Amino acid sequence: MRRGRVTLRNGIYLVTAATHQRIALFHDFCAARTASRSFEDPRVLGDASMLAWVLMPDHAHWLIQLGATTPLGICIGRIKSASSREVNGACRRKGCVWAPAFHDHALRADEDVEIAARYVVGNPLRAGLVERIGDYPYWNAVWI
Repeated sequence: MRRGRVTLRNGIYLVTAATHQRIALFHDFCAARTASRSFEDPRVLGDASMLAWVLMPDHAHWLIQLGATTPLGICIGRIKSASSREVNGACRRKGCVWAPAFHDHALRADEDVEIAARYVVGNPLRAGLVERIGDYPYWNAVWI
């Protein structure tokens, strides 16, 4: 989030976070599997809900509905911190996993959240990684 912006309580956000130096860290099975687990951990999310996510080789997209108390920056910081800690521990590596910043888009009332979710989970198809989304292992959506 840019300075001076505020997050909306119970707002829905489409967030993109890149890996450190856009390294394709998540081509590695251990790293991808481990990071994916962190995305839905209630201890990490707090009062937010993960509506949909996809983990690409060098970035992630999260569709998150905030709760009443935790701002977006704190929520994303927790996700990135927890997944970094878990990936580094499980894969016996050190160093940064995520780039420090992230991009966010607050969905407006006239934007369909399910269309946003389809955009998120359709990333591997558009990137040419798979021919069917069911063949890509690192995604989830609450509607599935």
